[in-house]
Amino acid sequence: MDATFENLMQELKIKNISLSHQRLKILEYLTQNHCHPTVEQIFIDLQKDIPTLSKTTIYNTLRILAEAGLVRVITTEDKETRYDIVTENHGHFKCESCGTIFDFPIDIDSLIPEDLSTFKINDKNVYFKGLCPRCLSNINDIK
Repeated sequence: MDATFENLMQELKIKNISLSHQRLKILEYLTQNHCHPTVEQIFIDLQKDIPTLSKTTIYNTLRILAEAGLVRVITTEDKETRYDIVTENHGHFKCESCGTIFDFPIDIDSLIPEDLSTFKINDKNVYFKGLCPRCLSNINDIK
């Protein structure tokens, strides 16, 4: 699915999810910022434009969007929850230095072993961590 703001608005209408100003702003933020933000990041960035915005509203909106299949919840090993507007299967790489999460294409279905063929798989994640090229370059420049 093409995660444009207009397409996602249509999906919300089809699923009878009300299009409040705050929900639309959060959705717009996610489509414009592919940084896998946390609730805190969304709150800080949107609070300037929406002073009445609360973290509770953000959590509730993200839960509704995730339940509707419009946002993917990413929980890293350090118990940090982030949100991804790209819902198609893909992998993530988290830089241990700068904390940036990068998307990369991968055929996740081809990684499922035959031994799991009788299991019902609800979620598939491929997650790597290490150093991104920029941080690796910075470390090499110091040496």
